[in-house]
Amino acid sequence: MSKGPGLFSEIGKKAKDLLTRDYTSDQKFSVSTYSDAGVALTSTAVKKGGLSIGDVAAIYKFKNTVFDVKVDTDSNISTTVTVTEILPSTKTIASAKLPDYNSGKLEVQYFHDHAAFSTAVTVNQSPLLDVSATIGTPAIAFGAEAGYDTTSSNFTKYNAGISVTKPDSSASIILGDKGDSIRASYVQYLDQLKKIAAVGEITRRFSTNENTFTVGGSYAVDRLTLIKAKLNNHAKLGAVLQHEVVPKSLLTISGEIDTKALEKNPKFGLAIALKP
Repeated sequence: MSKGPGLFSEIGKKAKDLLTRDYTSDQKFSVSTYSDAGVALTSTAVKKGGLSIGDVAAIYKFKNTVFDVKVDTDSNISTTVTVTEILPSTKTIASAKLPDYNSGKLEVQYFHDHAAFSTAVTVNQSPLLDVSATIGTPAIAFGAEAGYDTTSSNFTKYNAGISVTKPDSSASIILGDKGDSIRASYVQYLDQLKKIAAVGEITRRFSTNENTFTVGGSYAVDRLTLIKAKLNNHAKLGAVLQHEVVPKSLLTISGEIDTKALEKNPKFGLAIALKP
């Protein structure tokens, strides 16, 4: 693929990952194994409150095609097939979730040195169409996306954004929720090896005049251990400790607490991923 501006979904992704990725208050256990034929099998169990759910996923890559199949405890079967370079600089993604026969979706992505486009359509009697486009370079990109319901002839979404990326920082502004919200974020790496990162994000929702400001950061203690933390203006504090116990085996402990609550009710999650 080309080294262009990337898809619209990548605008603000660095800040989003730092503030949301690996934060969980659920108990999660995951084990992955790899066969000689190149099949990756992952079994996951999650406990949310008093409810326990699980799934088994298999991923197989053959030449330029990736097959991803997942079966969960509710007897749902999710399948995704990704094919690259059917046409030059393109990626095609077909997905479905059975037994919901109306969940089929087909997406085509096109990448250019100065632009990226994505078109997705649901394969059912009431198709939904999603289109996104970005123009620019890896350093600066402008993008927009829209969703259209062909049955009701209404737009389900339209958003726009801009991102500026430097070797040691990244900034983005996204106008979302059909113009009802605006989100600005900034990520700064504090050392050349990018072991220490600081992030700030502010979101304003115009319909409710509500502002949410979140700051956070991450620190790679060493090549095996990562610490992350975040705090917003609603006094909600979150933290993550992730350690590679053995090669490709991650132990993740995360928690969240509302520091304004009179009765402290902290929630902690434990996620273990074993990948031999």
